[in-house]
Amino acid sequence: MTLLSYLAIYLIWGSTFLAIRLAIGSIPPLLMMGVRCAVAGLVLLGVSGLRREWPAGRDWGAGLAAGALMFGLPYAALGWAEVRIASGVAALLVATLPFWLIVIEWAGGRRPSARTVTGLGIGLAGVVLLVADGLSAPASVLPMAAIIVGELAWAAGSVYLQPRLPRSLPLNAGMPLTAGGVVLMIGSAAIGELRGFTIQHVTLSSWIALGYLIVFGSIVAFSAYMFLLRRAPASRVSTHTYVNPIIAVALGAVVVNEPINASIVTASLVIASGVALVLGARHAGHDGAHKDRREPVRQPMSRAECDRYRDSPTASASA
Repeated sequence: MTLLSYLAIYLIWGSTFLAIRLAIGSIPPLLMMGVRCAVAGLVLLGVSGLRREWPAGRDWGAGLAAGALMFGLPYAALGWAEVRIASGVAALLVATLPFWLIVIEWAGGRRPSARTVTGLGIGLAGVVLLVADGLSAPASVLPMAAIIVGELAWAAGSVYLQPRLPRSLPLNAGMPLTAGGVVLMIGSAAIGELRGFTIQHVTLSSWIALGYLIVFGSIVAFSAYMFLLRRAPASRVSTHTYVNPIIAVALGAVVVNEPINASIVTASLVIASGVALVLGARHAGHDGAHKDRREPVRQPMSRAECDRYRDSPTASASA
């Protein structure tokens, strides 16, 4: 089960970038992302209802805010950007999420280790390399910036809002997914995506991609992710962040002939190295914290010390 769960978050989440690109081929980006999130969230809330787990009214405030930050803004940015840039490049930018988590924790007073700072610098250098290559095509810069802002929003929601949600896994995921889906669909209507759109114009490939995103990308893979978090260190589970771009770049090149150039390959290696350093540093720090809390081992007393203790007033009083 554990191996299958790792394969799910590595392969499924790596393939969702291509699935998004196929789905938005005939479905407006925000509408597609909204339907994906809302349907998956409602399924998870249905599972919660079958288990007789219900959210309190006050929980929906955090759920709505988490949905807007963790799904509304990031998914809107990703869906809009993938119309304009390759899915593999989008995946590389999404892979910077661990950096923004560390930066937000640092801003909150949790100082990172020197290894973490080094990893941040290397990873951000990879992002700069990727964006600098996009400067040769100015139309790519804004989509790249949009994805980075979306990942910052996801990180902020993860740090500040997700801990305020109910502990039940279906509710913890279902509430922000549903709320984020509603936000995305409202945004879709507000910017006029629905004008001229008809279901009859949706292609078969877009329907299949949307179904894949709902069932596998938002339900199966996320459930596998939560399963692993209960059985392995978060730093190990988070290795999907630098496996997913490799899957995304490869699938994009094979299925839809997206270009792979030297800058993309170099940026992939640099970003992966930076993320590996950051995650490795967090795991090492976690282990070190446990070591610091261990009680020191008391050495056995020598025979002379035993004789001195036996003759001492303390020993007499104990007797």
